[in-house]
Amino acid sequence: MAGQETRMLLLGAVALFEPVNGYQIRRELLSWQVDRWAHTNPGSIYHGLYSLTGQGHLVRHDLTDGGRDVAVYELTDTGRAELDRLMVEALETVNPYERTAFNVAFSMLPLLDKRTIVRSLTRRRVELEATVAEFADAKTGLTPPHATRTMLLWLDLAVAELAWLRETIQDLKDGTLSTSPDDGSWTPPADDPGWQMNADREKYRALLDR
Repeated sequence: MAGQETRMLLLGAVALFEPVNGYQIRRELLSWQVDRWAHTNPGSIYHGLYSLTGQGHLVRHDLTDGGRDVAVYELTDTGRAELDRLMVEALETVNPYERTAFNVAFSMLPLLDKRTIVRSLTRRRVELEATVAEFADAKTGLTPPHATRTMLLWLDLAVAELAWLRETIQDLKDGTLSTSPDDGSWTPPADDPGWQMNADREKYRALLDR
């Protein structure tokens, strides 16, 4: 599973910032602390970019920037399709014992259109409702007391997620929660590295005759 999560993170990071170099991707993802919650080893990031390029999901451009050689990445059409598939699958698949893939997909929500997001989260809600009902109906007397307590924890976590999910879907529908980075609802602080990434992106686009 960790491999799929890293794959989704790398494709998503390129999609968010392309054209972007490998160091910028690594710095950005580590600022998300993906090594703590997404099981992504920082040392695997460059290898992952290499693998995704070999699979045709990314294209690598070797550029010279101010006398410095730099590898810059962009998403291919197949890479975009693979990213969409991974994100939708992660948003819709309920695993009450492990939510890392969902967290990865949700962290990159602006990469999907609003209709797809609402549809996928609604499907997750339906599946999660069934999961909560299954936990609630479990014959806890058949397990040792400490195991029963564990099942009650899983139930409480699933119930909490379900309440959060219902609120999130409603906020998306009524516009309280925006997924568009261009609507002015949030602006990065002046010292955010993203500003430099935007400047570099424009420079790379010029070098690529975009």
